[in-house]
Amino acid sequence: MSPEERTFVGAHGKSIVYHVYRPADEPRAVVLIAHGLAEHGRRYDHVAQRLLDAGYLVAVPDHLGHGRSEGKRLRVNRFADFTDDFETVREQVAVDGLPTFVIGHSMGGAIALDYVLRHQDRVDGLVLSGAAVVPGDDLPAAAVKVAGVLGRIAPGLPTTQLDSAMISRDPAVVAAYDADPLVSRGRIPAGLGGALLTTMGTFPQRLPGLRVPLLVLHGGADALTSPAGSELVDRLAGSADKTLIVYDGYYHEIFNEPEGDDVIATVLDWIGAHLD
Repeated sequence: MSPEERTFVGAHGKSIVYHVYRPADEPRAVVLIAHGLAEHGRRYDHVAQRLLDAGYLVAVPDHLGHGRSEGKRLRVNRFADFTDDFETVREQVAVDGLPTFVIGHSMGGAIALDYVLRHQDRVDGLVLSGAAVVPGDDLPAAAVKVAGVLGRIAPGLPTTQLDSAMISRDPAVVAAYDADPLVSRGRIPAGLGGALLTTMGTFPQRLPGLRVPLLVLHGGADALTSPAGSELVDRLAGSADKTLIVYDGYYHEIFNEPEGDDVIATVLDWIGAHLD
């Protein structure tokens, strides 16, 4: 089933595109997906389809400055622009009486975690995939300390660059990613990098207040986001219901690994077990 494309204008003044996958029958729940840095929501069609087949209504936005949405590529004035837009999507697809679950991958994991920490009363469960929660080992501590300031005074300054070879052990996935015209290339602007690192820095103090059910997934061989971040979430989250799974040898995009169907099945089983 082809998704419905919708748009709205965010508080930042830019048009945000999102896609809605609606089951033929009454949905069992609503699932929102937050994609990662430099990519776009339609890369999650296969995940959305599995959720749709299970009876869920699914909504996936292209974040500000990503994919089909407006805005300078990978530029953001404040991290809350992402979470504010995510709340608008939730408001527009919410169904009275139905639970809402959030799935976030990579930078989208940071968006999802930040969002849920702000709006726990509107979410019934959170799934994190390779979430960007702590800085990578390749980023010097001094760079982390000045990232916020640098992002404010020189937001367009290019910094690090993602290595597409590390997204998946499946060469076809990497080739499709490299050929995708909606995937942003080049180095990450300092403004976005600083906003992300600043938000990461708030998580240790905020996580003990997290109360929603939590499923945390990470590839054990992920070279783009550190599994230590997922371990930190599992250790500090105040949720009474939390599960951590680290997949030995898997790369960053665990939904796009050769074993990705099994990972998606784990998410489906977990959501199904948390329906009222």
